[in-house]
Amino acid sequence: MSTTHLIISNPWKDNQNNVLERKFKCEEKNDILDHILKIAVNELREDDNTRKQCLQHLREWIKKNQDIENCLTDDKFLLRFLRIKKYSIPMAEQTLLKYLNFRKRFKEFMYGLDYLKSTLIENGYIFVSPYRDSNGRRVIFYNVKKINPHKVTGVDVGLAHAITYETLLADEENQILGINHVADIEGLSPPFLTLWSVTDFATIVRWGEQSIPMRHKEIHVINFPSSFKYVYDFILSNIRNQKLKERITLHSSLSDLQNNVNKRCLPLEFGGVMPMKDMIDLWKKELAAKRDLLLSYDSMHLLSDRGILCRRNKSSQDDTGSLPGSFRKLEVD
Repeated sequence: MSTTHLIISNPWKDNQNNVLERKFKCEEKNDILDHILKIAVNELREDDNTRKQCLQHLREWIKKNQDIENCLTDDKFLLRFLRIKKYSIPMAEQTLLKYLNFRKRFKEFMYGLDYLKSTLIENGYIFVSPYRDSNGRRVIFYNVKKINPHKVTGVDVGLAHAITYETLLADEENQILGINHVADIEGLSPPFLTLWSVTDFATIVRWGEQSIPMRHKEIHVINFPSSFKYVYDFILSNIRNQKLKERITLHSSLSDLQNNVNKRCLPLEFGGVMPMKDMIDLWKKELAAKRDLLLSYDSMHLLSDRGILCRRNKSSQDDTGSLPGSFRKLEVD
């Protein structure tokens, strides 16, 4: 079996502040380090047999599904859906359908994921810290001040988010470990409310939660204007996952944020060790490496949404009791 070099920005226990990259040699299998695979076992119920059988089943289902066109079937792409649903086959299938439907519904920012065309990535509205936190998770940083609501549209914002999330999901470590978010909301003003219609915004929140196979572990918000509390309440009302709601923290001060987020993951301007500009430049290099992959997603299409189960009829196909519902209990000789 061949070997590959896995580059991890800021190894978790690296004590040298100036070290940003370290190379590890690991086996080709999924390019994942052993300690991360153990997390997959403990948190996602993943093992070799489960992974192999579920991937095979999902590929066969995609091949037979006449509503899906040109869907990617490589391991890394399919595993994001299996992992987010802890290897429940029906739930993974539903998430894949919802993902493709989300792309179809919001084609204006879910297709053509080219970071070179995103002004909000260029100016640093959204970027990912090169440092991982103590749990090995990547941290997305949002700087709302970088958005001029008079010059950009909701499509511009959606595109920047889609490019960022898809780039992170292309790495299996992030699929397993999950992602943290830090949002500086300073600068939020009434014109921001014109970027989306109420209906579209609510749909993006609800559908995005169910369609984007990302494990959101922590969401930290700072400088949220009290006058916009109704916006915050509206967002929460459209999030169905109670655990996700409980992972959102509003911080009253920078020191409060620093007490809850590894300072090293933050830009220098927020008490970290690396200037924001340098973080943005490093992130753009990661985006460049994944650019062709993200653009290849444009070949995938959902021809019909008839296979997506609604809540009212979901009970007829229980995901834990149905035959292919999960390979967790299946033992193979």
